[in-house]
Amino acid sequence: MRTDTTTVTRSIHDRQIAGWLFVCCLMIYAMVVLGGVTRLTGSGLSMVEWDPIFGIIPPLDEPTWEATFELYKTSPEYRKINTGMDLHGFKSIYWFEYAHRLLGRTIGTVFLLPFLYFLYRGCIHRRLIPKLAGMFVLGGLQGLLGWYMVRSGLVDNPHVSQYRLTAHLGLAVLIYGWMLHVATGLWFGDSDNRASTGLRRAIAALTGLVFLTILSGGFVAGLKAGFAYNTFPMMDGRLIPAAIFMLDPWWRNAFENIAMVQFDHRVLALLVFVLVLLLWGSSLRQSLAAHVRIGLHLLLAAVLLQVTLGISTLLLHVPVALASMHQAGALLVFTTLVFLNQRTLRRDGNG
Repeated sequence: MRTDTTTVTRSIHDRQIAGWLFVCCLMIYAMVVLGGVTRLTGSGLSMVEWDPIFGIIPPLDEPTWEATFELYKTSPEYRKINTGMDLHGFKSIYWFEYAHRLLGRTIGTVFLLPFLYFLYRGCIHRRLIPKLAGMFVLGGLQGLLGWYMVRSGLVDNPHVSQYRLTAHLGLAVLIYGWMLHVATGLWFGDSDNRASTGLRRAIAALTGLVFLTILSGGFVAGLKAGFAYNTFPMMDGRLIPAAIFMLDPWWRNAFENIAMVQFDHRVLALLVFVLVLLLWGSSLRQSLAAHVRIGLHLLLAAVLLQVTLGISTLLLHVPVALASMHQAGALLVFTTLVFLNQRTLRRDGNG
């Protein structure tokens, strides 16, 4: 009888922890999308100082706004791009970056306080404690990496490094994926053991490919490559543009050549699309749990939506709303794959 009571209590605690982690995942999802909006609106370099403690307080009166604006005027972005911007225009870009940083601090608080509470109450399984602590540490490093990224645009060139931008995006997606994986295991418990080894490996490989495609999207954003070659499927009248190998040494083209960066992203996205179609079609012949079957249907729908958003964003010259939806769509595809990974690859409930 005591064993049954202990099991029920553990299940309740697991559900509580999972619910908390799902909330954190939702906030990280919003953080990634807001980061994309901040980038697209040219707001990311509006705050030229990093104050993790008192920076939570925005300018509250006109003199403080004027002082903050004067700091911005010393930045290369103001001197080389936004010369002549007035205070009203500065406020319009400042609030996006401020909201992005404020949400980051809020996520840290929403994660830390419940973690300490659950830890104090003994609700967290011993094996889970290092994982949750690791998530918090990575979250702190993500904040540092974000400032390291911003710093690259505050020296001489008023554009952040595409390398640092992609690293910042990649770490956010990794934290999100890890947290979602753990939360899914805690909420649903044991995974479906009926999935074939081939299906499990295919889902794992596809997850890695989607992550790589998201990283390639980071380089597209960092170089503003979406504003070039706004036709599909052709690029400058050709399937393979002539300019893709114009830099030396050759490897720089994959990270610094706008033509190659956009071409790579197109190829990876179309490869994901084709592989998802094949995966979905092959899964129809397998006996799978209902939630796994639903996950595969959702994956197909998410990929179809994402391809549509990607092509539309390109053809319409990257409107902010559509480009933001495209970034959100990428994370939606990744979300479905993380769910499918956990439900087919793992056998324990602690992720």
